[in-house]
Amino acid sequence: MMRSTLAYGFFLVLMSLSLLFAAEIHAKEEKTSKKGTVTKEAARKKTSTTKAAETKKAGADSRTAGTTTAAESAGATTGEARAQVTEIRYWSNPDYTRVAITLDREVRFESNQIKQHVSDANPSRIYIDLNASRLGPGVKDLSIGDGLLKTARVGQYRADVVRVVLDVENVKDYKVFPLSDPFRIIIDVKGVRPLEISRLTEQIQPAPAVAAEPKKIEPRDEKPRVGARFKPGKIRRIVVDPGHGGHDPGAVGAHGTQEKNVVLAIGLKLAEKLRDELGIDVVMTRSTDVFIPLEERTAIANKVNADLFVSIHANASLNRGASGIETYYLNLAKTEKAAQLAARENGTSLEKVSLLQAILFDLMANYKLNDSAHLAEEVQKALYRKLHGQYPSTRNLGVKQGPFYVLVGATMPSILVETAFISNEAEEERLKDSSYQEQAAEGILEGVKGYISSLK
Repeated sequence: MMRSTLAYGFFLVLMSLSLLFAAEIHAKEEKTSKKGTVTKEAARKKTSTTKAAETKKAGADSRTAGTTTAAESAGATTGEARAQVTEIRYWSNPDYTRVAITLDREVRFESNQIKQHVSDANPSRIYIDLNASRLGPGVKDLSIGDGLLKTARVGQYRADVVRVVLDVENVKDYKVFPLSDPFRIIIDVKGVRPLEISRLTEQIQPAPAVAAEPKKIEPRDEKPRVGARFKPGKIRRIVVDPGHGGHDPGAVGAHGTQEKNVVLAIGLKLAEKLRDELGIDVVMTRSTDVFIPLEERTAIANKVNADLFVSIHANASLNRGASGIETYYLNLAKTEKAAQLAARENGTSLEKVSLLQAILFDLMANYKLNDSAHLAEEVQKALYRKLHGQYPSTRNLGVKQGPFYVLVGATMPSILVETAFISNEAEEERLKDSSYQEQAAEGILEGVKGYISSLK
């Protein structure tokens, strides 16, 4: 009897355990099922075409821009170091848009794209997540509507992440890369130019030169003007870019001569000659002592559909005996000196130049490399010939290549001309001399003319 009772009790225990185990399995299955339902729902929301769903997933609706949750506010008071997004700007033309996001310090960032449908060739949105960052006061959404991008939306996606979303209308390709001092993230978006815009551009004629005030003719001006005989052909508009400016003096000579001033003088002379002698429309990135960020300079050239971009600079070296002229085009630096010069002109470090070199392969996919090299050869040859005739000690340092920020993103042949070494006392004096500036401008002009003539 006792054995029977014990057996029965043991049977009840086993039954209870089995029931409990079955209930636990059922609960887990139900929980898993709910998770699956949520996942599917999230997936449906991600591919939804409604504006509300897009905004929710992007995390950058203008209604939430500049606002923080209680958790974000708590994070802000913990003393953790977060970069501040200070500005978002853009420049555009019918087949190109450049967006620049400026922060007060360097951050890690990630760029991604969202396609409305898996089969889509191009994204419907591009978004950039800025880690360890927060929105600064006054930073808000941009309405672009240039045919490529609709808007640039910005919001505090998480307590420590700012998200910038570009709503796409027509994009063929895009590139994302950083610049330094201050830290900026550049997004270059390229589209397919509408046929009617292409035809209109082909019909654009150079703007007529503005009549200058009568002036005393110096002996060097006695040669006849050639503008009436020279036909610019395919080259209708050139952007002349005097380097540095404003709070950025560039290199400074032993006697205090600032690069920004001498290259502006040369640039103004060159612009006048291009208009008067070649009959070409000229746009200057700056014609006064103002600061223009590096990314804006090529953006200006792209925006006005320039055919050539010429950036004018004065060289510098720790070796005070270094002298001569050289002309650069965008490419990987082949020598340590080229990398050092790029770091100085970029206003950054050799380490940052190395990082830029790592992404140059992608950036130069649509860059007119051969045309730029050809333009550099013609300008260097003519500039040396002109200056050596008047200043026999001038050294020809040749054509070189380097990763210069100011040339990144240009869609036309682009060069950077180093007109002399301001760090060399003798060449510093030349750079201050109006006659040298005139000869340098004339040499660059002859180089541009040679390049144009070779295209026929």
